[in-house]
Amino acid sequence: MTRECAVLLPGVCAALADPRQPGLDDTCLEKLLDWFRSLTWFDGTVELVQDNPCLTELISSVLALADPSPGILAFTLQLAGILASSESRFQHLQVSRPARYLLLKRRFHYSIDTLDLAWEDALVRSAWLKGVHSMLHHQPALHFLCSTGGMDVIFTLQGDPSLFVASAASQLLVHMFTFSLESETPKALSTKDCEWPACAQMIVKHIEESLQSSSASHIEQSLKLLSSLFGSCFGSCYASWTEVLWLDIAKQIESFLLEETVQAQPVLADLLLNVARSPVFCGTEGSFWALVTSALEHLTPVQAGPLAVGLLKLCKCPQDVRIQALTVLLQPMDCILRAASQPLECAGLLDESVSDPVTVESLLSSKTSCAGLLCQTLAHLEKLLSLKHLRVDLPCVSLLRSLMTILQFCNGFLSPTSPLGSKISRNLVNCFRVQKSALDVLAALSEKKDCDTLIGSLFDVLLAYLQSPNTCPTVLKKTFQATSKWLVHLQELSCSNSQWQQTEKILEDVFVVLQKRLCSPCWEVRDSSLEFLTAMVKCLRDQKEFRQCLLSSEVLRLTENLLEDPESYVRASAVTAVGHLALVTCFAPESPAIGNQYNKEGIVAKLQEILSTDSEGFPRRAVISMFTKWLREGCTGQLEDTEQFVSRVIQTVEHDLDWEVRLGGLELVELFCSQTICQLSQCPYAPVSSAVTSSTPQNELLQVFCRAKLFGFLFGSLCDCDKPVGQRACDVLVGLRGHFYPTSTLENPQEIEDSPAGRGIAWLQRTLRQGSLAQNFPTDGGDGVDFQDPESMMLALGAIDLLELHDELNKSSDHVEESPQSLLQDILAAVRTIEDNEVDCY
Repeated sequence: MTRECAVLLPGVCAALADPRQPGLDDTCLEKLLDWFRSLTWFDGTVELVQDNPCLTELISSVLALADPSPGILAFTLQLAGILASSESRFQHLQVSRPARYLLLKRRFHYSIDTLDLAWEDALVRSAWLKGVHSMLHHQPALHFLCSTGGMDVIFTLQGDPSLFVASAASQLLVHMFTFSLESETPKALSTKDCEWPACAQMIVKHIEESLQSSSASHIEQSLKLLSSLFGSCFGSCYASWTEVLWLDIAKQIESFLLEETVQAQPVLADLLLNVARSPVFCGTEGSFWALVTSALEHLTPVQAGPLAVGLLKLCKCPQDVRIQALTVLLQPMDCILRAASQPLECAGLLDESVSDPVTVESLLSSKTSCAGLLCQTLAHLEKLLSLKHLRVDLPCVSLLRSLMTILQFCNGFLSPTSPLGSKISRNLVNCFRVQKSALDVLAALSEKKDCDTLIGSLFDVLLAYLQSPNTCPTVLKKTFQATSKWLVHLQELSCSNSQWQQTEKILEDVFVVLQKRLCSPCWEVRDSSLEFLTAMVKCLRDQKEFRQCLLSSEVLRLTENLLEDPESYVRASAVTAVGHLALVTCFAPESPAIGNQYNKEGIVAKLQEILSTDSEGFPRRAVISMFTKWLREGCTGQLEDTEQFVSRVIQTVEHDLDWEVRLGGLELVELFCSQTICQLSQCPYAPVSSAVTSSTPQNELLQVFCRAKLFGFLFGSLCDCDKPVGQRACDVLVGLRGHFYPTSTLENPQEIEDSPAGRGIAWLQRTLRQGSLAQNFPTDGGDGVDFQDPESMMLALGAIDLLELHDELNKSSDHVEESPQSLLQDILAAVRTIEDNEVDCY
């Protein structure tokens, strides 16, 4: 603690302990606690409380109040726990004044019989738990809590009506359990007659008693605590303890699975999954996996789903359990497929079921549960499809067929004759939730190689959704995303087996629909259509069939028209689409002749006009992003053309009010600098030694950068009021200085002052130190600084301490205000302001 803070602290403690003072802002109190945490984190000595007796006096005073403010009391309880987090300070708080210790003990030893009004506030109960949690970093604190009845309080708070308090109590018990095990060596453990450490024994006993109680809430609390214990505590370090605890509770867990009346069954799935992750149960032997199998059979499909997908993600799980877990997940999809088919017409997904198929059928037949079950199942399947290594084979063809059936049920294009199919169909008509989930899984399936036989039928379903006026905008967006992924798959397929005609027909149909959707009165639909077009261009622009269909359609004209759309989001998407289309129509090596309306100069001019005149930020950001992409892909021509292009963009961007546009301009400049250095240097990014600083390539580089007006933009951006802009500009300038001054030998400041440009450089240095406070930063040579003079800019790069500026820009904007000293001063000022206001009232 600094001397200045030590001087201020007694006044702050006195103000906090004064019951006449209204409660301070919670944010100030939390910052104060954070400061004390930082003070005690690396220093466990007793000096903090010995040198600052005002801290213990604050705790004593607040705890002695008959009716303390809940906020101040909560702060004090947490402070006491933080101070007691080291053994030496804990002992000091115990022995320094018996009365104070009794008060401290009282607050850390609440019992149900001695509740007071303050304890009824959830804030106080939560703070008590946090204080205890902070204190429990040494064995004396653990023994103190266990021997004074504090455990009973924590057990009671597990069932607190406040979810925050109940959660904090559970987390505290997990911490105590782990901490108590750390003091024991488990190497001598056996699974019989084992003795838990004292604290862990109390927790285990509480769990066992709760599991055998008749209270459903107590059972659920203990199951949740068990789940947290297995999930957080039991890694390889506590393998023996894991097995001991599991053997203690296994029979009770098994009975819960078999008793349908137990309400805590949803928690069982989470518990079993956390136990399965323990290295103790990696093998295929033992009764645990038999219990997991029993759970997959007895839990409802909704309850068993999370357990099944969790098991499938495990590296070490018996293969028969994996197959059973996958069967549980696929049962709803199997039911859909069978319900939509005539007898023996189409095989289902599964040969046999894990649980009773009637259960799944009844859930899908119910309007209230059908969508929920399918959405959960589809979410789990999408998660599995995203895994790189799935240790069980998915029946992708049947799964795809089931997905298409669901989508046809949802838009009413399939009318099954079976009673079950009719019920499911009625439940799913216009169900947007299920449609979106099914389309997500459909998109994920596009990466599988086994679905080629159904690709024609698949695109029939997708095109039906794209064409239907009943497809809502959010579902249409998902349909576009799935379609773009399957088009890529289709293109790969046609390249390998010469199915050109099928690919061309599907693309023609897609462009017909796209033309219609680009003219939609709904802006969300126009926006999604443009995003879809951009996605197609990114993936398929090199494919001959795609280019032919694109150029023979009206899509180019319609997209260009949307640059003037009244909705800014649509204009931004149109800019992105036009920018990518230009890569096909204007910048490609063999650009087709498509008329004068879509030529390179016209597109560049339109986008530059949007950059300079559009009233909304989104389109302008899109333009600068596309210009950067063009530059990266080498679409801006020779160096001279690129120089003029970048210069025009800079002159527009540097005055933009949107900081993201200015930042985009700096990204463009950085890319231009690196490309130019690569072109004009013998080796890409090669620094030039000081011996050849007057060489032709070096001078040419500076001349190019000066003609493009880069330096005025970069130095001006250092004083930008938006920090990310200044940081990026500084990064670019530091990179340039690293090229021109590779040996870190900067210019001599005295020599610079004596040069003709010295006064201007000195002024520039002073201005840059003002940062964003600098007013009217000149970029046109004002105050003797010529930003287009190569010699002056070479001097500026060598003389100005850019690393110091870099450090200043990377400091937090509130690094002064956030200091502990400033915080203490703010608290005292707030107290004085309140006192002054009270005087004014009289």
